[in-house]
Amino acid sequence: MLGTAALVALSACAHAPKDPALSGKIWDSRARAFVPAGEMFQRAAQATHVILGETHDNPEHHRLQRVALEALAARGPRRVLAMEQFDSEHQPAIDAARLRGADAEAIADAGHFDRKGWNWPLYRPLVQFALERGWPIAAANLSRSEARTIVADPARSGLPPAPPTVKAALERDIIEGHCGAAPEPKRLASMVEAQRARDARMASVMKDRSVLIAGNGHARRDRGVPLYLAGADVVSIAFTEVEDDKRSARDYGAESYDYLWFTASAARADPCA
Repeated sequence: MLGTAALVALSACAHAPKDPALSGKIWDSRARAFVPAGEMFQRAAQATHVILGETHDNPEHHRLQRVALEALAARGPRRVLAMEQFDSEHQPAIDAARLRGADAEAIADAGHFDRKGWNWPLYRPLVQFALERGWPIAAANLSRSEARTIVADPARSGLPPAPPTVKAALERDIIEGHCGAAPEPKRLASMVEAQRARDARMASVMKDRSVLIAGNGHARRDRGVPLYLAGADVVSIAFTEVEDDKRSARDYGAESYDYLWFTASAARADPCA
């Protein structure tokens, strides 16, 4: 996550798109064609890991994530539900709560879910799904203190230097996330390292067959979590808001994901106003 949920969808319009021609369609980047949901689900069910990207504040994305989870459950064995919205330091508390038979609300309490920042009602059905199906829940994110430590001292990430293309792309993401205002170079480099560390942490909890719930930036194959799952069979699905000035799947960077599932934009105020 770039900063906080307040940086959720800086590229989105304040209102739903005037021309939602793409909305509801699914683009298969490998086939370079639109495909039915069942075809996508069948491929995803065969993968070891599935990443369900999102725009954090879009209710339709979370509704469709639940649809995807149900489809995967119907097509294969149990998986681990990994979630960006839980910090990994709270994993023992989440596991203990599950053993006690906790409901979704108690899991949120155990995992110190930021109910306001993440808009808990949008995520509750996903947690409830995992409990109903007996799927373990993996807390996938860095804690804020860990992220601050890396920003203060990037070497603490323990990661090798980023390839120049990845570094430049993450810098662009962060600048866009700050409404075009670039942090000073040293801080920008530190923020890039923290973002890479988040992706690496999310990948590290995906040890067994898993589904990751995370922002679309983390779902990108070119610079997100899949980079840290080298050699693993990963299917990345990005729930993508339709924008007025983009008419084809290629306008949305489709090559960075396995599938783009297009939806209407959520109504929101312009965060850069």
